[in-house]
Amino acid sequence: MTVLTRILGRSLGLPPVRTPRVRVARDLGIPMADGVRVLADRYHPADDEHVPLVLIRTPYGRASMGLMARLIAERGYQVLVVSLRGTGGSGGRFTGWNLESADGPALIAWLREQDWFHGAFATWGASFLGYAQWELAGAPVPEWKAALVQDAPAEVYATFMYRGGAFALHDWLGWAEQMHALARPGGDSLLAGLLRLPGARRRVRSAAGRLPVTAADRAVTGESVDFFQDWLAHPEPGEFWDRSDHRDHAANMPPVVHLAGGWQDIFLPGTIDRYAALREAGKQVRLLVGPWTHGGGVMTRGYQREAFAVLDHALRGAGSPPSGSVRVFVPGADRWEDHPEWPPVGQETARWRLRPGGRLEPDGSAPGGAGPDDDAPGDSSRFRYDPADPTPAVGGPRMYGGGVRDNRSLEARPDVLTFTGPELPDDLDVHGTVAAEIHLRSSLSHTDVLARLCDVAPNGRSVNVCDGILRLTAQDEPDADGVRAVRIDLWPTAYRFRRGHRLRLQVSGGAHPRYDRNLGTGDQLGTEAVAVDQEILHDAARPSAVLLPVPADGRRGVPGTGPLP
Repeated sequence: MTVLTRILGRSLGLPPVRTPRVRVARDLGIPMADGVRVLADRYHPADDEHVPLVLIRTPYGRASMGLMARLIAERGYQVLVVSLRGTGGSGGRFTGWNLESADGPALIAWLREQDWFHGAFATWGASFLGYAQWELAGAPVPEWKAALVQDAPAEVYATFMYRGGAFALHDWLGWAEQMHALARPGGDSLLAGLLRLPGARRRVRSAAGRLPVTAADRAVTGESVDFFQDWLAHPEPGEFWDRSDHRDHAANMPPVVHLAGGWQDIFLPGTIDRYAALREAGKQVRLLVGPWTHGGGVMTRGYQREAFAVLDHALRGAGSPPSGSVRVFVPGADRWEDHPEWPPVGQETARWRLRPGGRLEPDGSAPGGAGPDDDAPGDSSRFRYDPADPTPAVGGPRMYGGGVRDNRSLEARPDVLTFTGPELPDDLDVHGTVAAEIHLRSSLSHTDVLARLCDVAPNGRSVNVCDGILRLTAQDEPDADGVRAVRIDLWPTAYRFRRGHRLRLQVSGGAHPRYDRNLGTGDQLGTEAVAVDQEILHDAARPSAVLLPVPADGRRGVPGTGPLP
């Protein structure tokens, strides 16, 4: 046991150390079906080589997992850290999210032949390491007893790469730079990563502002990145993206699955979607969602305690897994809540209408809401979106630089409409996926519309709660009046708007460079850009609104127990 693992173990509230001495066998060669060899490091207690195994498959280099592997091994488990094909010294070619489907079965076959294999294993990992777990479930694996999946998708295209049809430019340009740097000798060391980070961030920001977008990867890395070019070349769902869609693998996941995510994590919609699929498949599934950005919950006491409880229960038959099905942290209330399922039972939809003068009000079915007599035919609000000066991104679910931010400078721009509600007389809980119904008339067929729900405090500070974007094309035909009615799914959330606060909905034409700017021409890979005039209608005939999932009869979740993040 090292000084660092002793300190971390105590600060994270980990279970007691079972074995202070850990041995490491490095660069184990594992043959794949086509003859390629991938490399792995094996950590195990020095006094016992036959304890249960934790399997981690990663594209980020094995050195990056060394500390976590030691913490797990000190608590009486073996840990096998495997570098995916084409990464960390493993043979073959790395192709981004399209993993070689034969590699998982080949790894399991090799594992079964090792005399140190106990006969039972769990998988663990966040982000791509969690995605690799979904990919591994292409076929049943009897020895697989539990999966710990943090901030990870089972599907790539709609979940995050082209959510709403807009390409998540900044995150995936930044990820391409990261993977390119990791491929260099010594690139997976912590020191190398820290030294390159400031310069990499500047290069990514600069490159994301250039046209054409197909030149961005070369501007950042000095060369073309094949998988980045493949993503841009396939802006529509289809066969290319089908290879990275593992949503139908739920039935092959192990009997115990722990899912964790954050309200400001880019993969959260996929996490919650897979929670429902796992329940339907009869798995014992736990969902934990905190106030975190991507990866923010991994090294928290609450997450680590639950993770080790799952390992001990599934692999040793000791103790109990985390009680209950769902635990979520509720910003605004600043507490954890427990629910039997998600979204919570007993929900109903509250419609808040966009009104003239930038007002946001409950519709006529709610006390004090706007009625049809308040509407004038043709009521609308207008803005112009210019891709030469794109509406900037402020916070939100992003891999790099996201989270909750003050939106007042963004809301002061002329290309952002805001609709603000009255002061709330009571607390308002919103639990579930928020949506917006927008009626718009555009001067161009090709355009984006972004909706964002914010919480406005009494002092005027406006912070983002959830948002969503939708890319419209010439195939989205308007009605006879040139109006298109669209539904934008925002983001899953659990949030309490406090008494005296106000709801605010932003409507704009994008969030650059979080998403690639819509050039207005239908050619997103080109250099020509055209500004678009947008008209948002909100009269009785076309009642644009935000749809809030709220508890019926004021019912709320049960306050949870355990540490705050």
